[in-house]
Amino acid sequence: MVALHPLRLEILSELVQPESAAGLARRIGIPRQQVNYHIRQLEEQGLVEFVGERRVRNCIERLVQAAGRSYVISPAALGALAADPEQIENEGSAAYLVAAGSQMIQDVAGLQSKSAESHKDDQTLALRAGIRFRSKVAQKAFAAELREEVDRLVAKYHVPHGTKGPRFRILATAYPAPPEKR
Repeated sequence: MVALHPLRLEILSELVQPESAAGLARRIGIPRQQVNYHIRQLEEQGLVEFVGERRVRNCIERLVQAAGRSYVISPAALGALAADPEQIENEGSAAYLVAAGSQMIQDVAGLQSKSAESHKDDQTLALRAGIRFRSKVAQKAFAAELREEVDRLVAKYHVPHGTKGPRFRILATAYPAPPEKR
């Protein structure tokens, strides 16, 4: 939640290239001490990292940079406020899709952390496709056929409880894509 502060978001977006607190303060127009405080908070969370020093007159400035180019906030950071697909009845609703996607982000972020610690990449699978339907009838027929095919594949490859190996989740989604950028 540290990064959700509006000033910290601005600092992260400005730190694509290495910069000092003083240089950043001049660029965004707030006191250096205030920038320095927020940079320290971001450093403590691993969102900003020290990358070097530079001499400016008789001072040595610390240079920092954002640790990543983009970020995904795990729903776990929201605690009890996180969307939970088990609490939403309508599986066809946008709210359910957001909750299921949030659960996936939380699960995969946990896998990613474990992978980094063990230097082992977990096996995941991502499928992505775009489709236009001729009609609502065709859209419903596609959804039914997709459900049947996934159920058939799960029945074919699923191994019951008590066997070794991780259990996987499958999340197939369909939603109207935003307009393409030109």
